[in-house]
Amino acid sequence: MKEKIQLSDHFTYTRLLRFVAPSIVMMIFTSIYGVVDGLFVSNFVGKTEFAALNLVMPLLIIMGAIGFMIGAGGTAVVAKTLGMGEKDKANEYFSLLVYVTVIAGVALGVIGILCARPVAIFLGAEGEMIDFCVIYARINLIALPCFMLQNIFQTFFITAEKPKLGLTITVMAGVTNMVLDALFVAVFDFGLEGAAAATALSQAVGGLVPLIYFGRKNSSLLKLGKTKFYGKTLLATCINGSSELMSNISASIVTIFYNYQLMRFAGENGVAAYGAIMYVAFIFVAIFIGFSIGSSPIVSFHYGAGNTDELKNMRKKSINVMCVVGAAMTLIAIAVSTPLCRLFVGYDDKLFEITLRGFIIYAFSYLIAGINIFGSAFFTALNNGVISAVISLLRTLVFQCVTVLVLPIFLELDGVWLSIIVAELLSLIVTVLFLIFKRKKYNY
Repeated sequence: MKEKIQLSDHFTYTRLLRFVAPSIVMMIFTSIYGVVDGLFVSNFVGKTEFAALNLVMPLLIIMGAIGFMIGAGGTAVVAKTLGMGEKDKANEYFSLLVYVTVIAGVALGVIGILCARPVAIFLGAEGEMIDFCVIYARINLIALPCFMLQNIFQTFFITAEKPKLGLTITVMAGVTNMVLDALFVAVFDFGLEGAAAATALSQAVGGLVPLIYFGRKNSSLLKLGKTKFYGKTLLATCINGSSELMSNISASIVTIFYNYQLMRFAGENGVAAYGAIMYVAFIFVAIFIGFSIGSSPIVSFHYGAGNTDELKNMRKKSINVMCVVGAAMTLIAIAVSTPLCRLFVGYDDKLFEITLRGFIIYAFSYLIAGINIFGSAFFTALNNGVISAVISLLRTLVFQCVTVLVLPIFLELDGVWLSIIVAELLSLIVTVLFLIFKRKKYNY
């Protein structure tokens, strides 16, 4: 039986990879089952429904972004508190953040359901596509509290030193979505409504099962219980997690800009192609995000404990891993580009041609993205939400919006696909500068 790895340990490459592996697999699996809706809708329902799903997705991501913020920011606060030896206080903070997430999920879900139609029209939906957008959004928004809980528990399972349990529950939710998609869409022909229902039910599994686990007596470091309102802690959580909030909201805003440009240069085919590319990109980028989620509690714990040697160790090893993995992922993405694109849009030759070219160009962004993602998460773990937010804001919003608006003027459709590469390069400069300028303050 392998030795249990604890946050307080010294991390070699082997120990680090073992500890973050469940988080990486968890994020990959989350991405894969998130892709399933698009895969089934594209192949079994229709191109218009597939484009509608992609068009309304920004609304769902923005609504669920609070969960990412509380999860990332709260993990930094709770792990640091554990590192300081205050376990009871850490559990009170944890409980407060979970309860706030539930309340926020219900409130935002109601608002989203009421605003779905005008938002769909604002996003550019026309004709029957409006109804498709509204149906898919409203069914998913019913499960928004569960989706947000699923997002925060993914990180808190790591802080609780139960990453494998978190992975197991994610797999359960993923299998639920895959099986129900196959039944609702491919077998029973429920169409877009079936795909939305499959996702909503899977999110219920991913959010409610952890809630039950932490609400009962368990063997982890964390347990739900009585708490009180800690305004400063909640504010610190929001500031620390603001980069993750900004990242998700910015991605949605950028998607709107991408869709606008793609409609100009390639019409409905462009939007469908971008949707297919992003589904696959979610899986590849999930490796970087999973590593960052898995390693962040380690950084926060040792920061709280004042162990600067381990901070240096984590910074060096993590960046090295991101560089190697980024290069490998770029090569893999190019190698599998043709079969992956055929899997999504092989039924339409013109659409396949557009998707394949965009996919290959987009793949080169993986060379750089990992360092930027880790850099932002690293500062979140150090409880410096401001720097983390600046990196995320520039990377996911400012640089991408500017490049996707400017490059197509000169390069047309290729300019849309190249935008992400230029944005990542500019973000890398910012990330490296922050790491250099703040090295003396944190002694990493």
